[in-house]
Formats: sequence, C-alpha cells, structure tokens
Amino acid sequence: MKSWFVVALSWLMPFGVQAENADFARDVAPILEQHCLRCHNPGNVKGDFSLATIDHAREHDYLSPGQPDESHLLQLVTPPSDGERPEMPKEGEPLSAEQIDVLKQWIADGANWPNEIVLHEPSKVDKSWWSFQPLADVETPVVDDAPDDWQSHPIDRFVVATMSSKGLTPSSPADRRTLIRRATYDLLGLPPTPDEMAAFEADDSPDAWKRLIDRLLESPHYGERWGRHWLDVVRFGESRGFERNEIINNAWPFRDYVIRSFNDDKPFDQFVREQLAGDVIGADDPETAVATTFLVCGPYDDVGNQDAAQAAQIRANTIDDIIRGTTEAFIGLTVGCARCHDHKFDPIRQTDYYALYATFAGVTHGPREVSTTEQRQQRTEQLVPLEEARNELQQPIDRIEQSIRERAKSREDELAAAWTRPPLQRTLTEESFEPTEVRFVRLVVEGAENNPAARSGYRIDEFEVWTAGEESRNVALKSAGGHAIGDSRIAADFNGAYSADLTNDGLFGARWIASGPHLTIDIKDHWTIDRVVFSSDRKGDSAGHNVASFISEYHIEVSTDGEEWTTVADSHDRQPINDAHRNHRMRQAVITSEERQQLADLRKQLGEVNRQIAAIPVLPVWWVGNYSRPAGPFHTFLGGDPQKPGEVVTPASLSLVDNVPAPTADLTQIGQARADLAEWLVDPQNSLTPRVLVNRVWHYHFGKGIVDTPSDFGAMGGQPSHPELLDWLARKLITPAAEGGFGWRLKPLHKFIMMSQAYQQSSAHREEAAAIDADSRLLWRFPPRRLSAEEIRDTMLSVTGQLDTTMGGPGFRLYRYLQDNVATYVPLEEHGPETYRRAVYHQNARATVVDLMSDFDCPDPAFAAPKRSATTTPLQALTLMNHDFTLDMANALAARLTSDVGDDAAAQVERGFELAFGRSPSETEREASVQLVEQHGLVALCRVLLNANEFIYLQ
Repeated sequence: MKSWFVVALSWLMPFGVQAENADFARDVAPILEQHCLRCHNPGNVKGDFSLATIDHAREHDYLSPGQPDESHLLQLVTPPSDGERPEMPKEGEPLSAEQIDVLKQWIADGANWPNEIVLHEPSKVDKSWWSFQPLADVETPVVDDAPDDWQSHPIDRFVVATMSSKGLTPSSPADRRTLIRRATYDLLGLPPTPDEMAAFEADDSPDAWKRLIDRLLESPHYGERWGRHWLDVVRFGESRGFERNEIINNAWPFRDYVIRSFNDDKPFDQFVREQLAGDVIGADDPETAVATTFLVCGPYDDVGNQDAAQAAQIRANTIDDIIRGTTEAFIGLTVGCARCHDHKFDPIRQTDYYALYATFAGVTHGPREVSTTEQRQQRTEQLVPLEEARNELQQPIDRIEQSIRERAKSREDELAAAWTRPPLQRTLTEESFEPTEVRFVRLVVEGAENNPAARSGYRIDEFEVWTAGEESRNVALKSAGGHAIGDSRIAADFNGAYSADLTNDGLFGARWIASGPHLTIDIKDHWTIDRVVFSSDRKGDSAGHNVASFISEYHIEVSTDGEEWTTVADSHDRQPINDAHRNHRMRQAVITSEERQQLADLRKQLGEVNRQIAAIPVLPVWWVGNYSRPAGPFHTFLGGDPQKPGEVVTPASLSLVDNVPAPTADLTQIGQARADLAEWLVDPQNSLTPRVLVNRVWHYHFGKGIVDTPSDFGAMGGQPSHPELLDWLARKLITPAAEGGFGWRLKPLHKFIMMSQAYQQSSAHREEAAAIDADSRLLWRFPPRRLSAEEIRDTMLSVTGQLDTTMGGPGFRLYRYLQDNVATYVPLEEHGPETYRRAVYHQNARATVVDLMSDFDCPDPAFAAPKRSATTTPLQALTLMNHDFTLDMANALAARLTSDVGDDAAAQVERGFELAFGRSPSETEREASVQLVEQHGLVALCRVLLNANEFIYLQ
C-alpha cells in the first residue's frame, strides 16, 4: 500500500475549496492528519478507532457515507452550539467551519477514500531537514580581514568566516608547552613526559608540530584513547544489567578489537560492516567475527520470564536496544522513538523501525565459539584418538554396571524387605535410641537427596538433641550452651550466611549448606539423651525446591570426649527417599569386591584420558552473540505491544534517505540483511553516516561537536554551528585517498584538524568575546576542559611511575564481585598494583559505583554516552584528597621524586612540578612548596600537586 504523507498545515488550506469539488488527498487528508491522527492511529488507537486507512475508518461505521446528518465523525467535530467546544479533537484547535463543510461534502459525496492512501500524523520536520540532505559541495570561504595564518587552512577559513559574521576574532597561538600537553592528552589520554616536553619546546623546525602529531598517531596508546570514545558511544559494558546483572567475563575481545582497529586506522566503512555483520563477512576470521559484539554489548534481561507475553516484551526490548544502539551510533537518529508510533519529530515511520526489527530478529545475546577452520580441525585431530580411548574404557565400565543393575533388580524384593521404617522427611526426621550419657552428638551423612553418592551440598535448618525423661529439653540450642560445628558453603557477600550456627538457633527457614559430611553438636555438658530430631524444611514451604535439599542416608554417633564415637542410630532400615536412593542402596548391596577393584582401575585410566582431553586448549568462546535465520513474518507492533501485530514488514533501511538504494529483503541467508544494512549505512550517497562521524571526531577534539548533540541529528537535536564546514569535512572523509580525501580513515582527519590554527590557538579568556559566545562554540579560543575520569586516573599512575602499560586481554576490577541470586559489586578500598593498568582495561560493569571513576563522571554503560558530563562536586575534592588510591599515588610520587633527585627539597619541588604540570614552579610556588616539604614532608607536597586544578584541567 503506497504511503501518502501530507505536509500542508490545515490553516494553509485554501478557504476557497468548493464543497462539490472536495478531493480526499488534497482537501480531506490534511484535516484528518493535522487534527485526528495524533490519537487515532494504529499505534495509539484511542477509543479503539483509527483514521489511518479507509478500512480502519469503516470498522466502526463512523463515516456513514452519503448520509452526513448520520455521520458520527461529523457529530464529534461539530460544536453543539455557538461558543461551545466540540467533543473532538480533545487537544489542539477545533476544526474551522470551512473544514467541517469540506468533511460534510466529502461524506455526502460517498466518502471516497482511495485504498492506496495511508494517512500519517505529520512529524515536526520532513525530509527537507538539513541533516537528511545530500552533502553540499561547498567552496572554502575567503575572509580578507582575517589574520594571515588563518587564510590557508580550509578549516580556519570556515571558522574565521563564521567568527567574523558575529564580530569575533581568533585568539593568538598557544605556547609550545600548552600545545604538546593538549595534543598528547587529546590523542593518547596521557601526559607528555618532561623529556618530551623539553624536546618539543627546543625544536624550532617548521615541521615540529606535524612530526609531533605523526608520532602520537603512531603510538599504540592512541587506540586506547580513541577506542574508549567508541566504547562510550556503543554502550559497551561487561555485565548483563537488569536485576541479575551477572558479570560477563568474555566480552573483552571486542574492546581489544576496537583498540586494534583504531591503531590500524581501519577505514570506518569497513569498521561499520564488521560490527553489523562480522559473522557474515568474516565467518572464518575471529579478528573480524568478534566485531559483532557491538550488537550484543548493551544491557540484556536474562531473568527468563515464564509468561509468554512478558517474554515477548523482553525480547522486543532486547531488539530495541540493538536498533537504538545502531542508529544512534552510526546515523545519529533516535529511531527508537518510532517503536510505538510514527516518530513525532523526525520523518521516521513505525514501519521503518520494524523493518530494522526484522533485520536484527535473528540476533540473540550470549557467548559463541569463535575460531578458524584450521583451529577447529587441529583440535579435532587431537581429540579423536583420545575420545576413542575414552570410549574403549567406558564400554567395560558400562558392562560391569549393567551386570550390577541386573543382579540388584533380581534381589529387589529381598532387599526391600529390610526397609521397614518410613523414609526421611524434610519437614521432620526423628531417631530414638536407648538413653545414653553424652557430650557430643554427630550426624554423619552418607548420601544427599539429590545425589546419594555425595556427602555434601545438603541443607539442615535445625538439629535438636533431646534429653531422656519426662521433662525432656533440647540441649543442642545455642541458647542452652550448645555449639554447632560443620563445614559450610562460603557466602562471600555475607560471612556466616549458610553456617552450621543456623542448625541450633531455634529458628526455621535459614539453612546450613554443608560442604562436608559431618555436623557435630557440642552440648557443653554431659547429658543423658535418647532422641535427635532434624529437618531441612521444618515449615514445609519449600517442597520440591532444591533450596531445602535434604539428606538420603546417615548415621548418628555420640561421644563423651569427642575422641571415641559410638553409633546409636542410622537410616539403613528406612525406605529410600527417592528412586536414585533406592538404586544406590541396591547397588551397594550386590557389588562384589572384584567389581569394585575393576571399576576403580578402569576409572583411574579413564580419569587420565579425561585429564589429557582437558589439557587440550579449548577454542575461544566470546560474547559475540548468536545468529540464526529469523522465522518471520514480521509485523509492526501496534503501540509497541508484541501482542498486537500490525502491518507486515520486511528487512529494510530508513525510508527518509530515499536517494540510497534500500537493502534487499533477503531472509534466506543468516545475517545477509545486516550486511545489506551496513552497505546502506556506508553508501557514499548516505550523508548521515559521514556527517555524524566527522562531528564525533570534532566533538572529542574541541569538547563540543559542530552539532552539539552527537547522537541526535534530528529535529530535537542541535543545529550545526558550522554547517558548510561539517559537509566539507564529511565529503573529504569519504573521498578516496587517491582523489585527495581520507578514504574513511580517521588518522588523516585528526591530523587535518590539529594542523589548523583553530586547534592551535590559545585558550585564554577574553571578556568581549565571551559576551558574544560564552562557551566558545564558534572557536574564538580553544575551549579548555577537565580531564575525563580515565585520564585523571591514568595521569596519576603515569606521573608516579606506576602505570602498567600492558595492552589487551582480560581486564582488571576496581570492585569485588559477589554472586548469589543476584550480582553485587563492592568497591575496593585498596587498589593494588594489579589494578594499575590503563582505565580502558577496567571491566566496566553496569550499575556500579567505582569511587574516583564514578566521582569524575565515568558513565554507566547501561546507556550510550555520546558525550560525557563534567560535573563539579565536593565529593571530587574529597576523593582526590583522601581516597586510598590517591594517598597511595602521593606516596608513590614521593618515592619517585626521591629516587630521581635525592633528598634536596628544592630539587624535589622542581621535579614534582615538571611531572605534574609540565613546567617549573614560579618563585612564589617554589618557596611555598619547599617550606611545605620541610615542615610536613614530601608526601604532603605530592598530595597538593595531585589535588591542584592544573593537574586535572587542560588548556
């Protein structure tokens, strides 16, 4: 059905329309779209009534074709009397008398509505919006009165032209010290060393700046810095999020892939293809296949709701995250806002959203083996002979076990005759015996309920020891002096959570979880007892659940001294607790000593073979997602509800970019729709992708993009401050290198930007300029900035000489990870040397607080962070002053200063300023600092240096 979109507003409709000539497309559709579709559309069917198509409109007979006096629609929009508001529309201006006349004549003429016309509520902007236009082919402007050094570079000419139009002038060039610090932090996220600064300041050659940029771009630290930016954009986190928030330990290869891609200056169009369809284009190449972690690196709800409707909603939420992550990262559009209805602000249809839904429908979160054909073949060759040997050993074991089972079966009645007592009960099991004087009572477990051969993993909620006689009392109670002893499962998040103390506290519900076969009760005195009672579910509220898993076989021992033990009761004459217990008992009754020996020998050999198999390295299993052929057919979800399917859709791209061929709807090959989407994204005619990319690079160089909403180029986003420059750079980015462009590579773009005078100018404040452009958006000065959380931490480690520059591999944690039913992340109080790597290698979990990192606005990866916040809070000052990490760094810096220059206070001050600020102290600073060292020690000075604004701000 052809989509019909009318952009004319109702008040622009010609008032001279003749009633007898009322045409639906020209006269009626604009009225319905402007006044009715906001509420009465398939995604928001208020009153269960839609006016999107003629079929929808006919469902409730609201039109009454040919009978305008009977039309319910006309009754709703017509005022009941002069001055009164009609019942509809509920919001906005009522229809004018002329518009009502048009509807009345249209209905009188039979309410002709062509089937192919579908109405849509107009969005705030249409396809004429600036970011949807092709890249403009613009010439660099010439500004005659601009400074000479701003006349040659294309960026400077665009920037100074905009400045001049606002009455602004550029600032003078920054000094050498400022420039090398700016460039080094910008490209590497680390401070330059004093030697590097001295060498650059002394280099007066005309290409010194160019060579500095080249050197920095070749550093492997470049990928760490700029890879971190991309990980922010794509919401990369290493825990699943939501209620359970279980940690993900095998997502780090994607982080390494991103860093490697930036260091290799991989063309960004290839980077896009790999992240959307690496499993397709690199099926036999792990270095490419790992890129698809991009699709599944967002939050993932794995609770596993058993309700079908809720499960479908969770699945829809999961794919929504992929759609949002993809479209916001690559084309800077909030496509997710079209999930429930057409986008209110941008010309994005709900069908566009669900075309992408169909594209990603075959993606599921989770780990997958990632290896080459050669690796798989090599492992198979190693495994085959060992698996054959294992099978040869398993066969005689199976034969012996079968013989034992047959003999046991033949004696079942005979053996069962001895089981005269009822089976154990979780709710209460009691053993009585002759009165015996004891001090110690011991439960010896011979088998667990879930595994009759196991002697651990069972639960006990209470164990009672009762004295003989008429006034019997439970002497096992802690309150009576009793003490319970037993090995327990350790709960890292709560000491004693499952301890043996729970078995004699007189309470039911909390249980001891045993890690061994013994529970001993020391009753602290000699008592004559004749009965014990124990249970795992005394209240009976955990029937059938493993949380109260009991024992299956046991015996009770007593002792007066804890050395000599006597058995007073056992379960051997009780009926089995379950079939597994029954089979185990019968097996133990009929197996011969010869069979035991044979099985022991065979299993020893089998264990050795299994050890050899285990020693063969497993193939990598990474969090890269799993991919299947989507089932289809796919529909829109009315109102975003999976239980309300709407129009059928197939994989496609966004209809608003109609100058780029749409991907083919190929569902026969796994991932082909994603590969086609990637090609659509990087098509040279798709202006969104290069604009968004250039803007992101500009944002990270200058602190704010040409568009100040890096992931929203739609109507609710910002307007470009330099639109011609943005298009000029975007065109140069995608132009092949052979034709003078960058060929989608970022390193030449960095260098091009940094060679401009706009980048090299001073950050000095000027009142008259600030009055016109307070946040330096027009670049009359270089905008100063605070270092990011990662830069602050990495700088501390670097200047103190503690930074571990090891690249890649599993990350480190600044928290203690605890997991039971849910995951808990407890910030570390002490950060040891194992955490002294660059912060990009921190295993960032969602919904965690990591002291210095969180305090300085490191974003939670539960959401994409296209731009970082830069708050100023008292907690930041307290963290820098008092946190154990910063205190450790102050001590380390003091040790380095002493090692570098000895004990001379003046030399220590000089060296400290060089390392922390890249400069020598002023005379005032030197005198005050020496006095501080002499009175309070070198560590006090180091704390001051690490707490200075100059340490964490970049000019």
